[in-house]
Amino acid sequence: MIQFYAPNIEETLTLPESDSQHCVRVLRMKSGDMIEVIDGKGFRYECRLLEAHSKRATVEIVNKESIPLCWKNHITIAVAPTKHLDRMEWLVEKMTEIGVNRITPLLCRHSERKEIKVERIDKIAISAMKQSLKTVLPQIDDMTPIKEVISTYNAEQKFIAYCDKSIPRLLFSNEYKPNLDTLILIGPEGDFSPEEIKLALEYGYKPISLGDNRLRTETAALAACHTCHVINQIN
Repeated sequence: MIQFYAPNIEETLTLPESDSQHCVRVLRMKSGDMIEVIDGKGFRYECRLLEAHSKRATVEIVNKESIPLCWKNHITIAVAPTKHLDRMEWLVEKMTEIGVNRITPLLCRHSERKEIKVERIDKIAISAMKQSLKTVLPQIDDMTPIKEVISTYNAEQKFIAYCDKSIPRLLFSNEYKPNLDTLILIGPEGDFSPEEIKLALEYGYKPISLGDNRLRTETAALAACHTCHVINQIN
């Protein structure tokens, strides 16, 4: 099953240029062919291709269907981007496939990367959403200072994962409660600073470990995301 992405399909009845090209030039679809279009907001459209134009393919909507996410809670992963962007792109792809509602790139004291191009990350998420047959695109934020995230983001349960063993931590798989809105902070390779950890604890974040193994940033974020879904599914 191939899904095309058009965020404003109901208003424009037109596929974006990239999807038009894939539809017409790559797949060689013609006027009258039926295609599936998603809007990234939870809807899938059965459409008939009207004009098979490689830059602006137009369609007629035949049917609209609501496709809810397969998990009940809102999952936000706030993670410090890795020095090598390809690892961050890999993380966004895999978390989108597994299931995440919001991804916030964190700017921390020890961050190895100070800026990120959200447009590129968005494209990765869109591709992963289509490939995994979802209809909801995760929200991808601009780089956000950790103090702002700690003090303004809300969730029913909030966690901060770090490596510093001098500050007591709890095992995430024991502390996570299924199907509650969840926010998880994942730090850079150099870990959160003691001041950042202290601030998070003051705002009610639970200090957690993801296990005995020392994980890279992107591995830790993916492990946390996957743990949420495993526990959700068995409860």
